[in-house]
Amino acid sequence: MRELSVKVITEKIAEMCIQANHYLSADMDKALKCATASEEAPLGKKILNQLQENLQIAGEDMIPICQDTGMAVVFMEIGQDVHFVDGDLEEAINEGVCRGYTDGFLRKSVVGDPIERVNTKDNTPAVIHYSIVPGEQVKITFAPKGFGSENMSRVFMLKPADGIEGVKNAILTAVKDAGPNACPPMVVGVGIGGTFEKSAIMAKQALTRNLEDKPEIPWVAELEQEMLDKINGLGIGPGGLGGTTTALAVNINTYATHIAGLPVAINICCHVNRHVVEII
Repeated sequence: MRELSVKVITEKIAEMCIQANHYLSADMDKALKCATASEEAPLGKKILNQLQENLQIAGEDMIPICQDTGMAVVFMEIGQDVHFVDGDLEEAINEGVCRGYTDGFLRKSVVGDPIERVNTKDNTPAVIHYSIVPGEQVKITFAPKGFGSENMSRVFMLKPADGIEGVKNAILTAVKDAGPNACPPMVVGVGIGGTFEKSAIMAKQALTRNLEDKPEIPWVAELEQEMLDKINGLGIGPGGLGGTTTALAVNINTYATHIAGLPVAINICCHVNRHVVEII
């Protein structure tokens, strides 16, 4: 049994808040550069170049890569042989978010009640998803989620008879409805299967998958590529002003589901698709 102080979690989360909001991940940086090189529309290429210039300035001057520094979403994969000491884990995670957003001078965008809407002034509480896995390590995935793109996300409760064509139509419908509001070029996270809430969590987690990692299930890999091609054929383009790059990637997660259902969730993220992964 490995003992791990929750103080380590707090420190790591605080660092990840600052890192994710100031620097693009390596896979996203590569995807954006490739898109800039291949974009066929002159205006689209100009916008993509401006986005890269913005990212460079953000990194050099320690300015957030987006003014909406998001609501903190944290995926905790906890080894079953880990025993946390020195305090409450969830309090430690939220303390890390508080420190990161305060010390990093990041915008605090969270209200404590969805109706009364009083700002908590430290961007807490975070949205935390826990899973228990074998081993004695802790894997933390931190993904600040801006709501320009979050508001464009959808869940479709399809019938089994809708099949793969129904899934394709749901994905395209969500992207078409989002249009320029999701700050394209976007990354499209998709969850297929499970239940209502499981599909949504899978779609969220799909956004954090390294774009260079491909699914092991052949039909999923084929669907990702087909959907990326079709989305980029919509003509929405960078900034929603037209072009051949509407999406940088489509990432799909799947899970078992009930004989009577086919849940499909689409969680869209903007061109920065912020996420940081650390293993302790």
